[in-house]
Parts: sequence; C-alpha cells; structure tokens
Amino acid sequence: MDRGPFGRGRGGPAGFVQDSVNTVNTPRTRAGAMNDTVSENAAPAAEPKAGKKKKEEGSFLWFLVKLVVVVLVFRTFVFTSFVIPSESMMPRLLEGDYLFAAKWPYGYSRASLPLDINIGSGRLFGHLPKRGDVVIFKHPVDRVDYIKRVIGLPGDTVQMVAGQIVLNGKPVPKHRIDDFVLPQRPNEGCKAGVQFTVKLEDGRFGCRYPRYHETLPNGVGYDVLDLGFRPQDVTPPVIVPEGRLFLMGDNRDNSMDSRFPPVADQGVGLVPVDNLVGRASFMFFSTDGTASWIKPWTWFTAARWNRIGRSI
Repeated sequence: MDRGPFGRGRGGPAGFVQDSVNTVNTPRTRAGAMNDTVSENAAPAAEPKAGKKKKEEGSFLWFLVKLVVVVLVFRTFVFTSFVIPSESMMPRLLEGDYLFAAKWPYGYSRASLPLDINIGSGRLFGHLPKRGDVVIFKHPVDRVDYIKRVIGLPGDTVQMVAGQIVLNGKPVPKHRIDDFVLPQRPNEGCKAGVQFTVKLEDGRFGCRYPRYHETLPNGVGYDVLDLGFRPQDVTPPVIVPEGRLFLMGDNRDNSMDSRFPPVADQGVGLVPVDNLVGRASFMFFSTDGTASWIKPWTWFTAARWNRIGRSI
C-alpha cells in the first residue's frame, strides 16, 4: 500500500534569529520549539488512517471471498447458465438464447459440479426427468454441454417411422400448424437449405420452415420442425436400458441426438442419467447476433427483448 510522506515545517528561515536581540530570540526559540512539538506529534496521527485503509482492504478481500463462495454454491446446487449454440432446438429455442437451468430437479452428480470434477459415479437425491423435459447434459464422449428434449425413459421402446415418433408401439400424435419464420442472421443463409429462404415484409430475408405440434403420452406438448424426409426419419426400435435416456432435438432434421451413435461433436447415443446437468427453466437474455463490441448501441438493438423471461 502506497502512503504519502508527511512533511515537517520549521518556524522561519535560518538566520532570522539574532543573538544580540534577546527579546526577539526568546519568542522565536519558543515558536520553533512549538513547531517541533507539533511536527513530532503530527506523524503518529497518520497511523490510524493507514490502519483504516488496511481494514478497508481486508474487508473488500473478505467480501470477494464470500462472493465467490456464494456463486459456487449457487452454480453447484441451484442454477447454472447456458447459451444456445445451434439451431437443433428450434423453434422453441433459438441460437443466441441465454437461459438458466435448475440443478435440483434431477439431483446431483459429477456433471452438476461447475468444473465437472470427477467424484465418481452415482447421483445424490437422484430423480428421473419426465418425458418432454428439456435437459442440459454432458456429452458421453467429450463431456461438452448439450441440450435436448427427453423422449424415452428407461424401459421405453423408441422408434422413428416416416418422421413420426413411435413410443412403446404407439405413434406420438403430430399435426401440422403454421410455418415457423425466422429472420436470417447476419452473413448467414438458411442452414437447412436455400429452398427455405423467403423475403420478409420489412425487406430482409428469412427462413420459413414447416412446423408441427407433438403431444407425448403424459400430455406434454411442444412444436417441432420437420423439413421433409431424411435418413434419420426411419430408425429401428430401440429399448432404452436402465440408467439411460433417449433424447431428441426439436429441429428433427438438424439435430445430432440419440438417433445417432455417440461420437464427439456429433451424435449423443443413449445418454446416461448421471450426465444430466439440469432442467432448462427460463431465458434471461437473447441476442440475434447483430451486436458488435465496438458499437455499444448495437448491444441493445440486437437484444430480442420479447424472449427474455420466457419459460422453457
């Protein structure tokens, strides 16, 4: 800690006091003595200020320590944040959405810890998710965070037939609704193909995708995108083993999910329950990708304000 010097002053310039003038010399000598006394007593007066600064610094450091502890506890046991990096969960979740995921619904495991510290297998206070839950989980191979929807639980038989989910031998109801239209992101076309490109009323270009509504046996309904026939629209029946989950993205033809074998940066296979991080809860921010760090005003114009606060 830097501390400025305390100067000491004298009563007057040297040589001012004359020996031959005793009446002047005596008061000056006393004045000098008084000045010496004041200067010597002034230095210790600075010590309480230095002590106060040290105390303030110590209090600030202690505040930072407590803040770090609170954040770690919050992120470990309550909520964690996640940003949507792709279009695999459209139309419900868009690229650039920021959301909180609740940790407590499924209990706690290695995947729940902020740094994915290996504390062994198993789950404390573990609970299975419900069909239709949107979950964040660690990829079984590279342990990168992914987000998908729960379709099959342990013991379920899941199959895709002509783009429709067949769950335990019964087709999941799926019907066409209005198309999903999304403005194109800067310098990007429609990732699903140029055939989905449309011109919007404001002159910009967008993407129009066929949208459907599905309803699972437990009554949970949600919208999905189906772009037409793809190889993953037909799969053999898969029985979900104990301790595993069958997960799918809502953008059915643009999602690497449990229909594909587990490969880093690709399919996820049947995901272990222990890999669950949390249940997606609500959005706390969303941006359309047009913001620039060197243009602060775009931080506000790029925000999708109407999406902030939405539940998942």
